[in-house]
Amino acid sequence: MAGIVSVSQTDLAQRRKKLRRQRQMKLVQAIWRTIAVSGFAGCLLWVTLQPVWVLNDPKQIVIKSGNQVLPETAIKSMLKLSYPQSLWKIEPSAIAQSLKLQPTIAQATVNRRLFPPGLIIEIQERVPVAVAQRPPEANNQTKNKQSSTGLLDATGVWIPLEKYTLVNPKLKLPSFKVIGTPEQYRQYWIQLYPLLSQSSVKIMEANFQDLTNLILKTELGNVHLGNPSPLLPEQIKVLAQLRNLPAKINPTQIEYIDLKNPETPIVHMIQNNSKANSSTP
Repeated sequence: MAGIVSVSQTDLAQRRKKLRRQRQMKLVQAIWRTIAVSGFAGCLLWVTLQPVWVLNDPKQIVIKSGNQVLPETAIKSMLKLSYPQSLWKIEPSAIAQSLKLQPTIAQATVNRRLFPPGLIIEIQERVPVAVAQRPPEANNQTKNKQSSTGLLDATGVWIPLEKYTLVNPKLKLPSFKVIGTPEQYRQYWIQLYPLLSQSSVKIMEANFQDLTNLILKTELGNVHLGNPSPLLPEQIKVLAQLRNLPAKINPTQIEYIDLKNPETPIVHMIQNNSKANSSTP
């Protein structure tokens, strides 16, 4: 029995010695791991603080719109950055937000580029669907006078023509025209544009100068819709039903088509004595 106890104690001592060595090895490994991580972090911090990670001029910035890379002149006009500037002090989200405040840009994403140091910016431009003509009297009444001619997107955002052509010098202007003060007609334009774009009757112009009587210039002649209202879809639908009107009436003899009440459309004719006559098709 004494021999058995002696062997057991020896075995236990060896096990304890083995466990101590294992704990020591784990401690050494933990220390080396901490030193390695700290060294890597220190090296990374040292690298990031080097002067190479600096924006010195707009040439280090790339702005893409789809597959198109914008010229340096457009970059300078869009971004108001001071140079030189540490790449790490720049806030991509703040730059993206400032870009989205510009009338030509709908969305923007900004990312840092490490090699070579710079910025990669991707933008989604607003798509102009109409040429917008602001009445001269409206410009005189505004504090910040704008160009009388601009562009309009589907949501009614006014896009200064000179800013859009700076980014898109080969821009082909939309054929549709809108006349009026954008701040006044925007809520109606959002409702009207989808209807106009799907109309089977060609419509070339919308005149919002008098908000009590929206006037459309169409291939059938001028169309008076009255005050923009929830009746717009029905009015445009009735206009489409009149597309064969030129087969019955000479368009040159039409003064205007009255669709204020879409249930009873009225065609006003031009008379030789300059007095208007009315007829219902």
